[in-house]
Amino acid sequence: MTIQSIKTAFLSALIFTGSLSPLSAGTLIETELDQIVEKAMTTFNIPGVAVGIINDGKIEHVKGYGVREIGNKSPIKPETMFAIASNSKAFTTTALALLVDDGIIGWDDKVIDYIPNFRLMDPWVTREFTIRDLITHRSGMGLGAGDLMFWPSTEVSRAEIIQNVRHLKMVSGFRTEYAYDNLLYVIAGEVVGIASGSSYEEFVQSRIIKKLGMDKGCYADLTKLNKNDNIAEPHVEIDGVLKKASRLQELGEPMVIAAAGGLQCSTDALMTWVNMHLDNGRGLLSKKQHDELWTPQTIQRVSQSDKEWHNTNFAAYGLGFRLRDHHGYKMVSHTGGLLGMVTYIVMIPKTKLGIVVLTNQENGSAMRAIMNNIMQAYLDTGNVDWTARFEEIRNYNIARANSTIEAESVDADATSLLPIEDYMGTYRDPWFGDVTINEKQGELYFTAAKSQKLRGKMTPFKFNTFKVIWDDRSFNADAYAMFSTDFEGKVMGLKMKPISPLTDFSYDFQDLDFNKINR
Repeated sequence: MTIQSIKTAFLSALIFTGSLSPLSAGTLIETELDQIVEKAMTTFNIPGVAVGIINDGKIEHVKGYGVREIGNKSPIKPETMFAIASNSKAFTTTALALLVDDGIIGWDDKVIDYIPNFRLMDPWVTREFTIRDLITHRSGMGLGAGDLMFWPSTEVSRAEIIQNVRHLKMVSGFRTEYAYDNLLYVIAGEVVGIASGSSYEEFVQSRIIKKLGMDKGCYADLTKLNKNDNIAEPHVEIDGVLKKASRLQELGEPMVIAAAGGLQCSTDALMTWVNMHLDNGRGLLSKKQHDELWTPQTIQRVSQSDKEWHNTNFAAYGLGFRLRDHHGYKMVSHTGGLLGMVTYIVMIPKTKLGIVVLTNQENGSAMRAIMNNIMQAYLDTGNVDWTARFEEIRNYNIARANSTIEAESVDADATSLLPIEDYMGTYRDPWFGDVTINEKQGELYFTAAKSQKLRGKMTPFKFNTFKVIWDDRSFNADAYAMFSTDFEGKVMGLKMKPISPLTDFSYDFQDLDFNKINR
């Protein structure tokens, strides 16, 4: 659950500086900040943004820009709540740290001691898997493995996620490589509930949010919210037109992935959250456990662009936080992305600088541009127009993706290798469940049983391969579907993969392996 990937080969060639006027080191006056935010909003077609800055324990700026929803004049305010997506992970690790402080759990306790039916594909890995392993992205499973159980919609329960994760393939050695994961954070949330004797939502709400006085602007339990609350709506661009998007889970309904990416918080509330962390957990955690959250656990590769842009020499994942050096400063951060909304939190412990950027459009270029412009002003690290730079990158990536898609466009006269009725039927993947392929208006039509929004027509591409064109165009995730046959030419199974290189990794179609169950 992240932003579109940045291609390092192209990024390393971008060495230009921009046209922003110089900003004085260590400060950013409101008019300059307004210009930064408004330029990014215009450039990337963002309806609403909220920004918060805390510096040396003092809040220097908390402000909303734009509107909560297109076609609605309700403004973004400091109190407006956003889906903070994967920035929720730090709340989960902080909840676990509280339980470690309480002496109830240990970071290296085995998961099966709390959830006896927890299984991964490898029995030895299952036996050795610890609470720490749940939250450090080093399981051996692939990037975003199993995310289709909840993305872009789901009827799957947390119990089913625990049951189904055993079917996900290991693609690297246990604890050898970093591969971002969401499902294991859901299971970490269940550990919080089991160990505390309550639920994940209740524990986070009472022991963290209420304890810090954030309970007017931050919710772990979405059943407490409704459409009348001050909440930003998600948006996407479809063919250059900004449109409101649907949520993973509607307000008022429980969020299956709360522990991985389900919290709703305002910038106002997050200032308190950030300040607590910049003060070493004071008022909530012991310094020992707070230090543990910010200790490197899994090594990450440093991109060429980060080396050239930010003099970055190391990168690692801690416990719910990303850690790296940024122009000589230790930088603690995380991003979050859900359909139609992206968020970014950065902390520089040495200067006690904390920055929160929340947006209600899924274009990650805007939040990164805003964050980088603010950071360079406060840390005095340069004079780059980051909005112009990320606009150039975005345009390049879109052009290259479109070129890839056009090169493999469907021939208007393309036909399937077999009669369409041969492909029709029910197909089953062990972790995703069933999909039905039937005929609709003379074409094949794909319907997922457990993910009701994943439905769309199937257009012949070549041989036994089709393109699945999703009805909901906000996904930007059309996929190839390749049918397999036996030696007699009878259809036996189905495999898939994304078409566009810009498809979010949470659409992990490549991890699916369907067998036809009514041959």
